[in-house]
Amino acid sequence: MKRIIFLTVICLSALSLLNSCKQMDEYHRRVDAIEIENIDLQKVKDGDYSGEYNAILVNVAVLVKVRDHRITEIELVRHNNGRGKPAEVITSSVIEKQSLAVDTITGATSSSKVILEAIELALKKGLE
Repeated sequence: MKRIIFLTVICLSALSLLNSCKQMDEYHRRVDAIEIENIDLQKVKDGDYSGEYNAILVNVAVLVKVRDHRITEIELVRHNNGRGKPAEVITSSVIEKQSLAVDTITGATSSSKVILEAIELALKKGLE
């Protein structure tokens, strides 16, 4: 009986490890696929635009406010992350530069890319 319990625990542990590896692989695939397109703000109408991107281990939802073809505010509605909290300052860089062509945050590169992708997707909703 002990042997059956032991083998069951080993099998369940192996399945759990396999699932974790699959999630990590999908996470890296989604983050690596991100290519940030710099949106021409002169073509973005005034409005409030939501965007989100899910990279499995990091997922983000933003609300971007545009007035007079300028990004006036970026609200992080959701930022589920591992160690990516430092990336949240990237929104300030985007507003300051009025561009998505900003440096990612060292140590939080994946979260930075996911946040930028969510902002890009939001801005695309306002293109004229």
